Amino acid sequence: MLRFLWDSISLQMLFVFLFVFLLVSDYMKKRKPKDFPPGPFSFPFVGNLQFMFTSDPVATTQKLTEKLGDIFSMQVGSQYFVIINGLPLIKEALVTQGENFMDRPEIPLDKDIFSKLGELSIEIPDMHCQYFHLSNMPEGKREAMTWLGIHGLISSSGHLWKQQRRFTLTTLRNFGLGKRSLEERIQEECRFLTDAFRDEQGKPFNPYLKINNAVSNIICSVTFGNRFEYHDEDFQNLLRLMDETVALHATIMSQLYNGFPSIIKYFPGSHQTIFKNWRLMKSFVFEKISKHKEDLNPSESRDFIDSYLQEMAKPNGSDFHEENLVACTLDLLFAGTETTSTTIRWALLFMAVYPEIQARVQAEIDAVIGQSRQPALEDRNSMPYTNAVIHEVQRKGNIIPFNVPRQAVKDTILAGFRVPKGTITLANLSSVMFDKKEWETPHSFNPGHFLKDGQFWKREAFMPFSIGKRACLGELLARAELFLFFTALLQKFTFQAPPDTILDFKFTVGITMAPRPYKICAVPR
Repeated sequence: MLRFLWDSISLQMLFVFLFVFLLVSDYMKKRKPKDFPPGPFSFPFVGNLQFMFTSDPVATTQKLTEKLGDIFSMQVGSQYFVIINGLPLIKEALVTQGENFMDRPEIPLDKDIFSKLGELSIEIPDMHCQYFHLSNMPEGKREAMTWLGIHGLISSSGHLWKQQRRFTLTTLRNFGLGKRSLEERIQEECRFLTDAFRDEQGKPFNPYLKINNAVSNIICSVTFGNRFEYHDEDFQNLLRLMDETVALHATIMSQLYNGFPSIIKYFPGSHQTIFKNWRLMKSFVFEKISKHKEDLNPSESRDFIDSYLQEMAKPNGSDFHEENLVACTLDLLFAGTETTSTTIRWALLFMAVYPEIQARVQAEIDAVIGQSRQPALEDRNSMPYTNAVIHEVQRKGNIIPFNVPRQAVKDTILAGFRVPKGTITLANLSSVMFDKKEWETPHSFNPGHFLKDGQFWKREAFMPFSIGKRACLGELLARAELFLFFTALLQKFTFQAPPDTILDFKFTVGITMAPRPYKICAVPR
C-alpha cells in the first residue's frame, strides 16, 4: 500500500504537501498569545522583515502607530517585538512597571560578540596585542565564566548587570564624575579641540574625526588613565573600527543575522566584518589591560581598569573577570564616544544652517563668559538660551530613536494587552520627542521649546538618555561634555557652510542616527 501511494504521488504533489505542512507549522509556531498587541500583516516564515530595511524607521513607525495605536507588535522570524509609543505609556513601561521590563534581550549579534569567550584569539601583528583565549585560563575559572550570559554594561541582565553597573557608577564617581577634576579634563580637551579646528584656518573640513577623538579622550582618561593624541595611529584605528561597526549594525546582512542567525552565519557580509572588528577592538583593550597588570599597585587605583583588576582579586569577585572587564570598557568607550560625538556634529550642523540662532548663542557666551577665559559648568545656569539650544539639538537630533531594547522579565499587562515573559520591547522615544501634543513646533528646530519667561524650562517629554533604572549611566558626564565642548567651540569660531554648498539634515542609520558626513568652515572669531 505504501509503495502504491508513493508511486502515485507526483513530485509536484510532494512539494505542495511539504509547502502546506511548513505553512501550518509556521502558523502554529507563531500564533500570537491571547490579548497580544495588534500588528501589521506578516508574511510566512519571515514575518515583518520588510520593515527592517526602511530608510526612515522613525517615519515608518509613526505610520504604523497612527494605524495600530500606541502599542503594537511586529514579528521577525520567530521573534515578536512590542513597540511602545507616547509619553504616558513609555513612563508606564519604563518607570511604573520598570522592574517588569528591566532585562536586555539576547540579540544574536550582541550575544555572539560578548558571550563567546573562546573566539577572542586572533593574530593582529600591527597592534602588538597580547592574545587571550578561553583555553589558556585555569579550569576552575573557565567553568565559572562559561555559564555567564552576555557581558558588560549595556547588553547584560539581572544580577550581573546590577553588579557591573553599581561598580562602574562608584568607580566613575571616584574618578571625578560630577566633580571639578573631571570638568578640568574636559576643559583641557576643549583646548586641544579648538587648536585642531584653528589649524584648518577657516577652510572646509570634515569635523568628525577631531570631535570623535576629543570626546573619546574624556572616557579614555577615566578608563585607561590617559588621553590620546589626535595623530596616534593605533587610537585612530580604534576610532575607525568603532565608526565602521556603528554603521554596519544597520545593514541588511546584520539585520538578517539577528533574525535568522543559524542560517546567515554561513554567508559572507557585514555581520562577519562586525565580528572581525570586535575581535580587533577587544585585542586593543586586552593590550591595555596587560600593561596595567605589569605595573599595578594594589593600594592605589589610577583608572577604571586598575579598579576592576583590584576587584577581580577579591575573594568574592567571581563575576569580575577579564572578559567582563573588556566588555565594560568597550561599552564605556562606545557609549562615551558615539552618542556625545554624534550630538556635537548635529549641533555644528544646526548652527551653520541657522546662523541667527548661532549668533544669539555667541552673544550670550560673550556676555557671560567673554573671550578671556574658558567656559565652566557653573556658567550653565546663567546661559538659558545656550542651554536651550543644546537640549533642542538633542531633541531634534534624536540619535537613539528607539531606545536600547528591553525584554519582559515576566508576563505583564500593559495598556490592557498581555506582554508575555521574554518578549522584546522597544520604547519609541521619537514618539515623545516629536509629539505635537508636547511640543509647539515638533518638526522645527526651535530652542523656544526649552524657554519659559526667558529662563530654561525642563520638559518631561525630553528623554534622550531614556528614563527609569536602566537610563544612561553616563548622563551626567554627557551633559557636562555637551555644554563645555559646544560653548568652547562657539566661543572661538563661527560655523558656516563651505562656499557654493548647501548643508542638509540627511542622516545615516546605525546604532545611532547620525548626520551624513559633511564639511564645514570654522571661521575664527
